[in-house]
Amino acid sequence: MDKAQILVASNRGPVSYSVDDAGALTHRRGGGGLVSGLSAAAEHGDTLWVCAALSDADRTAAAQAPEGRIDRTTDLGGLRVTMIDIPQDVFDNAYTGVANSTLWFVQHMLYETPSKPVFDAAFQRRWEDYRAYNAAFAEALLTGSAENARVAVQDYHLALLPRMLRGRRPDLRIAHFSHTPWAPPEYFRMLPSGVRRELLEGMLGADHLGFLSARWADAFLRCCAEFLRADVDLARRTVEYGGRIIGVGVHPLGADADGLRQRAAQPDVAERAAALRERVGDRRLIVRVDRTELSKNIVRGLEAYRELLRTRPEWHGRVAHLAFAYPSRTDVPEYREYTEEIRRLAKEIGDEFGTADWTPLLLEVNDDFPRSLAAFTMADVLLVNPVRDGMNLVAKEGPVVSRDGCALVLSTEAGAADELSDDALMVNPFDVGETAEALHTALTLPEAERSARCDRLVERASALPPERWFTDQLRALG
Repeated sequence: MDKAQILVASNRGPVSYSVDDAGALTHRRGGGGLVSGLSAAAEHGDTLWVCAALSDADRTAAAQAPEGRIDRTTDLGGLRVTMIDIPQDVFDNAYTGVANSTLWFVQHMLYETPSKPVFDAAFQRRWEDYRAYNAAFAEALLTGSAENARVAVQDYHLALLPRMLRGRRPDLRIAHFSHTPWAPPEYFRMLPSGVRRELLEGMLGADHLGFLSARWADAFLRCCAEFLRADVDLARRTVEYGGRIIGVGVHPLGADADGLRQRAAQPDVAERAAALRERVGDRRLIVRVDRTELSKNIVRGLEAYRELLRTRPEWHGRVAHLAFAYPSRTDVPEYREYTEEIRRLAKEIGDEFGTADWTPLLLEVNDDFPRSLAAFTMADVLLVNPVRDGMNLVAKEGPVVSRDGCALVLSTEAGAADELSDDALMVNPFDVGETAEALHTALTLPEAERSARCDRLVERASALPPERWFTDQLRALG
């Protein structure tokens, strides 16, 4: 790859700030595939990451930095970052009101349609702020951007950005990547016609559009054909629109196997594993690790575990379920209610089956990454049952760090199913009975078969690590 400037745009950046007890700003680097991919790309040339300030501490740091260039006031280990301080009301309307309360619900097909959504004058005001939020990113990216720079735009928060950039800088080579599913036309049509068009045309300002699964890419292409009457080639995955041909690619992000194994070998993970083992004894372990998002289907997963215990009493006292749920989107009412439903159901399971010497379910609703890694290393069964998920990296990360080889119970509606279905036990995420039976099958797999399945899962899960995932998209820009 040549040394052309690389610009990355995403809502969440690689750094977050907080205020310590003395009132001083402190920062920490983020984790995950995007940060790993960008860090690798940064080694190849001139790279700038543009992100939004997400907290009061972030806004203070951005205000103290010249033009928001926080790398000039904070040592970021070579990363160059512009953090944008978007007005709070604009950010809230764009991020919470549109991105997370509308676009996320559409793409994951989560609406209870008898009552929601409602597109009224208040929504139109929120949509105007979503447009303004995208425009703020456009201004930040265009400030000082080099000729023929490559721009990597991330996710549904910034769907309008490619077209905004294209209109002002046709020399830029622009990629947009969707980390969520894409709804089929039958569901996508519930959006107002103007919003549908603006979203699709906004993304088609890019030269290359990336998706995690062929299913999501093909659904996007179908939406372009139906709502824009664009010339779509499903076989080649191209869209001809506005006198340009846009390529659509499938880039199934994989696990950072080496990084995960190194992190899992750290003392804090071993400490968490020892503490968990003391709590569960030598029982077989079913593990799940999720954010408390509606799409993750935690409630039906817990119902499936309850059904396993009701229909297979031989597992009483012999199995424990570790369910770790990270709080997510607590500013969205539906998510707060869902988290409380998870807590209620977990208590019911404990009350129904728990004994003086057996706690059948350990639910923790807090963020503890070392504990999650510890659980992965210990798991006999990993349960990943989303109702709809762009990829679900947990399905890939769990097998990678499993110590003795875990069985994977996986939803057919996770993007990861494209790669892992041959060796996972596949379930309909809405079928609690089928999921309970799959858990029983997973627990009773012969050790040799479970280990062999896990080895093959690891091979596929790590086939496209973050660095290659990111650079493949840049190469697709030509």
